[in-house]
Order: sequence, then structure tokens, then C-alpha cells
Amino acid sequence: MSHHRLRKFNTKDTYPEQRLDNDLAMSVRARGSLVFLRGQVGQDLEGRMVGIGDPAAQAEQAMKNVKTLLEEQGARLEDICKVTIYITDRAYREPVYRVVGRWLNGVFPVSTGLIVQGLARPEWVMEIDVWAVIPAERAIELAADGSRNRRKSQ
Repeated sequence: MSHHRLRKFNTKDTYPEQRLDNDLAMSVRARGSLVFLRGQVGQDLEGRMVGIGDPAAQAEQAMKNVKTLLEEQGARLEDICKVTIYITDRAYREPVYRVVGRWLNGVFPVSTGLIVQGLARPEWVMEIDVWAVIPAERAIELAADGSRNRRKSQ
């Protein structure tokens, strides 16, 4: 399979008040080495809100999620190539970027920052979107492990 989708969910379960019905995943690994994450916010991976009114605390939780989701796909923080950070107030830029900068110290991804009117839930004040590329030698190992695991399960 060319796409490895983890933590699949449907929006009717995560946003019951919004009458949505979209099949999504928290992360997708494509072509063995490209990793795309769903935008991460101040909510843990079990859906509990963290840091209401505190952009730094939300950024901290979002980056914990990023690390976990990347690792589940065989990637690491240092594999991040592109981040897009959304904030709902210009005043949140410093606290959010300080947290993200601490997590990505020495990584040097490209980055885009946007100030937006709002996010999917009013309590969310920041969101980070991440793309990563797993180096070829590690991607080959992941593919080999995946083949072994498929053979064992057959």
C-alpha cells in the first residue's frame, strides 16, 4: 500500500455539533517517506482540551502531538521540512513561536505564519500543520519492516 494512514476518524464523532461526515486521519505516510500531519492544536490526542486561553500551553500540547504522530509513522522531529502556524491574534505570535522554536531547535524547516479570524473550535488559538520527509535509508527500513509485518499477519 502506498499510503499508511494512522488514527483514522470521522468528523461526525469529533465534531458532533457540526453535522459533518468526513473520513480523515491524523497522519498519512505516502510513498514511504512523505509524512503529512493533521493540523495540531491545544488538544491532546485523546481529545481533551489543554491550555484554554494560553497560547504557549496550546503550542506545547500541539508539539507533543506532532512528535507522537511523527514517531508513529517512523519519522522524527528533525525530519520536518515545512510548518505552517496559524494564530488567532497577533499577540500570540511570540509565545507560540517560542514554544515551537524550542521543539524545532536545530531543525531549520521552512515556515509560514498566518493570522486567522478563527479555528474550528473557539477555544483553539493556534494550530500547526507539519510536513516531514523521512530520509531514504530509514524509509527503506520502514518498508522492509512493513513487508515483514504483513507476511506475519497472513
